Amino acid sequence: MENTLLIAVLSLLGGAGIGFALGRLMSARRFDYLKIEAEAKARTIEQEAERLLRDAEIQSRTRELEQEKRFNERLAELEQRKRSLIARERELEEERERLHQKETQVDEIRTQLERLEAKRRRQIEEDIRKIEHLASMTREEAKQLLLKRVEEQCEAELAAVVRKRVKLAEEEAQSRANYILAQATTRYAGEFAGERLINTITLPTDDHKGRIIGKEGRNIKALEQALGVDIIIDETPGVIVVSSFNLYRRAIATRVIELLVADGRIHPGRIEEVHAKVEKEFEEKLYEEGENVLIDLGLFPMHEELVRMIGKLKYRASYGQNALAHSLEVARLARVMAAEMGGDEKLAMRAGLLHDIGKALTQDFGGSHVELGAELCRKCKEHPTVINAIYAHHGHAEPDGVESAAVCAADALSSARPGARREVLESFTRRVREIEEIAKSEEGVVQAYAINAGRELRVFVDAGKIDDDRAAKMAHEIAREIEEKVQYPGEIKVNVIRETRTIDYAR
Repeated sequence: MENTLLIAVLSLLGGAGIGFALGRLMSARRFDYLKIEAEAKARTIEQEAERLLRDAEIQSRTRELEQEKRFNERLAELEQRKRSLIARERELEEERERLHQKETQVDEIRTQLERLEAKRRRQIEEDIRKIEHLASMTREEAKQLLLKRVEEQCEAELAAVVRKRVKLAEEEAQSRANYILAQATTRYAGEFAGERLINTITLPTDDHKGRIIGKEGRNIKALEQALGVDIIIDETPGVIVVSSFNLYRRAIATRVIELLVADGRIHPGRIEEVHAKVEKEFEEKLYEEGENVLIDLGLFPMHEELVRMIGKLKYRASYGQNALAHSLEVARLARVMAAEMGGDEKLAMRAGLLHDIGKALTQDFGGSHVELGAELCRKCKEHPTVINAIYAHHGHAEPDGVESAAVCAADALSSARPGARREVLESFTRRVREIEEIAKSEEGVVQAYAINAGRELRVFVDAGKIDDDRAAKMAHEIAREIEEKVQYPGEIKVNVIRETRTIDYAR
């Protein structure tokens, strides 16, 4: 038994030794293998590094060659420019030399001309002395005689030229104006609104007259004091009359009285209450009416103050012509004219609508509607052309563009057309008389007549004293004098008529 155990132990020890020996052998072989593999990888990395180094050297050399090539090309280019500059300097030097030679030649020619000029003057002086001796006339007398004859000749020629040019200009202007006016009038038919100084209010019964008058006239006094109008109650049955030159106050007064009559309660307290309510309604209505006008014309938005003033123009009249209707008419005509002349249609229409905006302020503030309107538009930051049109349509400034000129023409057309405005008979006759007297004051005028409602002046001249050239000049002079001395709407046509009659008898 013990032998068996000993044999087993020995066997185990022998096996372990053999295993250890085999493990040592395998580890040595594995180490050799890893060493060989590492050496192979090292050689590969070394070869790759050498290859990369060679490639880098090749690329570096290539860049050096390219840079050297570009440097040589740039150097050659600079050399070429240097040669060009040298050649240009030589050319400039040659040109400078030629200019110097020419200057020398010019100086020589100038010297020769001065000598010739001096010789010519001496010759002229000598000739003048001979002429004075032969003609028995001094130089100054001869000069005055010559100037007088030249002046007479030039005046006749100038009058002929003026007449020809004026005729051509009139023909061209007439043709163009007729075309523009035809276009404007075919697109617009203006409404004429004849404004009066009174409004008539119909009453349900005559008993309401007594209510309006009130006890001891207190109601009618309160009405007139609050409304600022005259209330006329006469024997005409069923009506009372509200009178005022201010259309706006008159319209408010008419509405207040209508509401009081409809309500039936008429006393000072109620009058003040209804008046305040109607004033507020009218203020709101002014803005609404102005806004509607701007929307219809395509000019909205606009400054609120200007919108309100446009609505107020409805209650303002000038020479019997409603100011808002006139402004709308001018705006539409100006738009058409500006379109025909290549201007800004919308700007012309805006200027036409606002050209009389100052009339909405004159009854409250007084003064010129031109200055008031221009100041209001300037305050509301309107376009400079609009402000220029306000000044230009009454001659306070020259039109600065097509749009302003169109507004001026449209204003004259709207205000001067038949039926647009009414004038007092006395002012009309005075203006006609002044026009005729201006024409009669001219030398050679036989008779002068103002016809066609004062828009045409016919001047008859003595054919023996006034020739055709002088007649053309006289027409121009009379027209200018009328412009300076007479105030009139539209334009006045001056016709100078020269008639030659030859009479003989057959016996």
